[in-house]
Amino acid sequence: MPPPNDKRKRRSRGPREEKEFEEYMLQLDRVTRVVKGGRRMRFRATVIIGDRAGRVGIGLGKGADVQIAARKGATEAKKNLINVPIVNDTIPHSVKLKYKAARILILPAAPGTGLIAGSAVRKMLELAGVKNVLSKSFGTTNRVVLGQAMLRILGELRMTEAAKKFTAELKKQKDEAKKKRAAAQKDSGRTGRRRPPRDAKKDSTPIGETSELKVAAKKVAEEKGRLETEIARKT
Repeated sequence: MPPPNDKRKRRSRGPREEKEFEEYMLQLDRVTRVVKGGRRMRFRATVIIGDRAGRVGIGLGKGADVQIAARKGATEAKKNLINVPIVNDTIPHSVKLKYKAARILILPAAPGTGLIAGSAVRKMLELAGVKNVLSKSFGTTNRVVLGQAMLRILGELRMTEAAKKFTAELKKQKDEAKKKRAAAQKDSGRTGRRRPPRDAKKDSTPIGETSELKVAAKKVAEEKGRLETEIARKT
């Protein structure tokens, strides 16, 4: 720790910038290469990036350090970004694909179903912004191959005519509901009556004290009437 009288310039840590994409390391492998002098060890990182709003990508990066490999994988994933069409938090149609030793089937699902998927399939859909999907994978369980297969499957999704029509109707319903809420708020603002300002002299006594004074005055009046009645009887 530098002494208190040290005059070296210190960097002021400003607020961190929010990342455009969320990163997830799908798999980290240690690979070796045999050369004349022996073995050279390196790291291979498989990174998935996505903004949870329709964009997702996957990339591989190699480096002598884990951080270097992860950085290279994220850079490669940005080059492989694709746009995923999303309709009511699900995909517009079903897709079946075979890639290398992997066979994957994904189907659209109703709201509230969730992501019925595992391994790389689930993470790719989650970072793409899809919330309801049914899926099934056959063949290999290699996460790298499954991630690359999912990138190709999501790239084959297209907006169908039915999906476009449903999106337009959903947007129309949201706009109508928004207009109704605005009109209701406007009407409630017009019909609402404002209370007249109270006089400071009249309201100098708190509400609780005013009610107590009224009760005490009533009791005094009753006692006075009772005493007057007794005096009248005696005389």
